[in-house]
Amino acid sequence: MDKVQQFWNDFCVVNNEEGIVYKDAFQFGASADWLADLVVEGKKTATTSGLVFYELEKEAIPQAGEYYIVLNGQDEPVAVIQIQSVEVVPMNEVTEDFALAEGEGDYQFWWEAHEKFFTETLKEYDKEFSPEMLVVCERFEKVYPK
Repeated sequence: MDKVQQFWNDFCVVNNEEGIVYKDAFQFGASADWLADLVVEGKKTATTSGLVFYELEKEAIPQAGEYYIVLNGQDEPVAVIQIQSVEVVPMNEVTEDFALAEGEGDYQFWWEAHEKFFTETLKEYDKEFSPEMLVVCERFEKVYPK
């Protein structure tokens, strides 16, 4: 059994859960270790991703109630999160409150980091960044480890 499945099984045992599944195991953005640490510490309770990437990859956007496993830079599981809410808004309408919930810094830092990440990633698809691009704003709760 791999590490991710073992981590999920441990979560289920600790929480007396049966018959639930996790949607995916993933690394956060550009600095996987740092962002994973912020989740583990409880400082990061939100994330923003580009809607266009879900469309290009033909993936459904996350839904409230789903579980995900956060991986560090070595693809090792460090936390289980549960999605609390999901909304799609233009990037330039993301609130400062939401940006701060990402736990990475102030609003200016949030904007610059996301603009850089989206600009670089969009280039791979021959697309350009726009401040009006639709983004998926997720709030989540770390449910394991407590």
